[in-house]
Amino acid sequence: MAKIVFTQPITIKTANEFVKNYHRHHRPTARNSGKWALSAVDHNGNVVGVLIAGNPVSATYMDGVTLEITRLCVKPLAPKGTCSFLVAKCRKIWEIMGGQKIITYTLDEESGASMRGAGWKPMGVVKPHNRWTDKTKADGIERADLEIYSKVKIRWEHKLKDAC
Repeated sequence: MAKIVFTQPITIKTANEFVKNYHRHHRPTARNSGKWALSAVDHNGNVVGVLIAGNPVSATYMDGVTLEITRLCVKPLAPKGTCSFLVAKCRKIWEIMGGQKIITYTLDEESGASMRGAGWKPMGVVKPHNRWTDKTKADGIERADLEIYSKVKIRWEHKLKDAC
């Protein structure tokens, strides 16, 4: 199995194409939204994973110093540790930019091993809700129709070392 050699910037549009092709349970971000995206590249030059970082979806966390990892996706045969590799690079970039905290969500049924391994802490549970009923996105799919919104999620947080 190939090892990850480096990360490189990738457009959000290209990262979303990767998400569309490989994510197990989520679709691309709405209207290619996000601040920036990273790709993990193996020694053959193949993209094996992507991360999309953006403003927090919940207004509760929109304080200007909190970033949300909105999508994290790897190919089925990506090298072990690809998720942790991308999360660690994201943390370094956000810290350099002066950020103070990063949040993300996993499904309750997922282990969260990559998050724990990177020093993140589970900080809350988000239960399914119907706040999105009758809200159609630009792609014509109603959010309430997506299975992901009927699942329990865990909110993970990582405070950066330089954070106040």
